[in-house]
Amino acid sequence: MTQTPRQRAILDLVRDEDVTRVTDLADRLGVSDETIRRNVKALVDGGVLTKTHGGVGLVEQLVDAPFLQRLRVNADAKRALAETVADQVADGQVVMIDTGSTTAFVAQALGRRRDLTVITNSLEIARHLVGRNGNRVYMAGGELRADLAAAVGAEAVAFIQQFRADLAILSIAGMDPTGMFTDFDLDEARVARVMIDGAARTIVVADESKFGRRAPVTICRPDEVDAVVVDAPPPAEIGRWLDAANVEVMLAAEIAGREPASH
Repeated sequence: MTQTPRQRAILDLVRDEDVTRVTDLADRLGVSDETIRRNVKALVDGGVLTKTHGGVGLVEQLVDAPFLQRLRVNADAKRALAETVADQVADGQVVMIDTGSTTAFVAQALGRRRDLTVITNSLEIARHLVGRNGNRVYMAGGELRADLAAAVGAEAVAFIQQFRADLAILSIAGMDPTGMFTDFDLDEARVARVMIDGAARTIVVADESKFGRRAPVTICRPDEVDAVVVDAPPPAEIGRWLDAANVEVMLAAEIAGREPASH
């Protein structure tokens, strides 16, 4: 079904923030309960939502519950990080974005940009950007992993390698004390690697819990990254190797809440 902007906003609230009651949806969107009911009925008729006791729910959850839970952890901090990243993106650019809970918020923040060409392996990122503001979205194929809400594997890597981008926006699991950007998942790291290789500029977005965290899979060296967007100044040791590699450190403004965010 073709969805209106309000219907997409309703779906975003139900999916990302677990807002399911009609009255709560009306409050969040600043409209009447009756307006929400009309839009919900259209979504139910279209097979996207189903009525539940006291509210609505998604008919089919393509995204695994743990990923949705990560979206809700420290959401205010992730939004602030995402807004700072979105400031680095210009209308009309070609952008690669890998999967991650923080990069999913980046996709939401990019809603104010127009005519983007987006290459991603993430269901959530594609969902937020497809069909909006003249964007073109290219979604990698391959093995679809529910825990990542993303496609991975050789097919995904080969697909992404076909493109050249102005910018790659990446999430990570850790900034290793030895000076490496790392991940816990080899599949994710391989996708991030080819995005770095295919982009003129690379931005890593990470909350402060990633400082000093050790993860077994190396994504890249610091001199392969142009900038990091963080929610707190890095510790002295990490700050030194970022500075030595000429990595720009951008501090997100208006951080709300200090609970460490998850990758």
